[in-house]
Amino acid sequence: MIGGSTIEAELGALTAWADGAPAIGGDERAARIEQARALMAETGVDALLVGAGASLRYFAGIGWGASERLVAMLLPLQGAPIIVAPAFERGTLEAELAIPADLRLWEEDESPSDLVASALADLGAATLAIDPAMAFLFVERLRRAAPRLTVREASPIIDLCRMAKSPAELALMQQAKSMTLEVHRRAARILTPGISASTVRDFIDRAHRAIGAPGGSSFCIVQFGRSTAFPHGLPGENYLEDGDLVLIDTGCTVGGYHSDITRSYIFGQPDDDQRAMWDLEKEAQQAAFDAVAPGVPCEAVDAAARRVLEGAGLGPGYALPGLPHRTGHGIGLSIHEPAYLVKGDTTPLRPGMCFSNEPMIVVPERFGIRLEDHFHVTQTGAAWFTPPSPAIDRPFA
Repeated sequence: MIGGSTIEAELGALTAWADGAPAIGGDERAARIEQARALMAETGVDALLVGAGASLRYFAGIGWGASERLVAMLLPLQGAPIIVAPAFERGTLEAELAIPADLRLWEEDESPSDLVASALADLGAATLAIDPAMAFLFVERLRRAAPRLTVREASPIIDLCRMAKSPAELALMQQAKSMTLEVHRRAARILTPGISASTVRDFIDRAHRAIGAPGGSSFCIVQFGRSTAFPHGLPGENYLEDGDLVLIDTGCTVGGYHSDITRSYIFGQPDDDQRAMWDLEKEAQQAAFDAVAPGVPCEAVDAAARRVLEGAGLGPGYALPGLPHRTGHGIGLSIHEPAYLVKGDTTPLRPGMCFSNEPMIVVPERFGIRLEDHFHVTQTGAAWFTPPSPAIDRPFA
């Protein structure tokens, strides 16, 4: 499983993923719009403004990132959604737009904020919920353009729509995670004494592309030895030595949905401390998984992992040696999204919610171990997307 192969052999053995998950269909997008409208009505909101980014992709299929130009969907309680975008982007917009919508396009010397304010006036909207990810600059410009408008933050609407994933979303996420796990397996096989972290990162990006992730790696962290004691690594190059712990954290996207998997394992033979901490990490990860059930608050999953670690003398809390960060995060169209497995997040778990499970152990200046797999909440508990690692010297099931 670890070492014994070459970059060329592993890349040559990869082919594009067969039987890819279907794209999100029109009926599902229509249901998302109606769910948002129901939540708007419950919260007394006349319209919802969703900016470019993951939430606009969720509702309208437009996969653009945010920029200095306003691109947004204005969703009224009734009638067609309104898409606000630069006029010169019409062709690209129409090619990506996945819902029926009214286009309100603005020229470069026009104010998109005035255009939104005018649309709100036409709708008779007095209360607007705004995407929490929208830039403050756009919010302030809209306030000036519509000074009598009551503005609210739209997390109670957008987060509730996006948190619980549909079967179609789960299938896209399963494909992304299965692809990344296969890339992890092949990355472990190319390891050899003296290999650089940058060489491994380059391989992982090429492997993601070869297996069918169009953008390659969405991110990639490769750490050896002491560097693993820093959750996101250290600047500069890193070279592998015998006896080093290896930590690789990477992912890709399929249809916009993310994978994010970490493997920690030994290159060579582990010492007693490394093996004991690895086994404790696995126990904490399993305890977090076992704590999952519908209705359980998110923070209880974090607490379950910490009880294992604190029972072994680590911590308490975020003290080191121990777990320096939350146990997990929501994942979907954003790699980190609500809700979070952390003290203070009392969001109740419900079927379809998806999370990372990564209660990392850090031993300062020596090593760190992070095992990260993802699960989705079921009607009775949780289901893994990927099988967890069996052992420090056997990272793949």
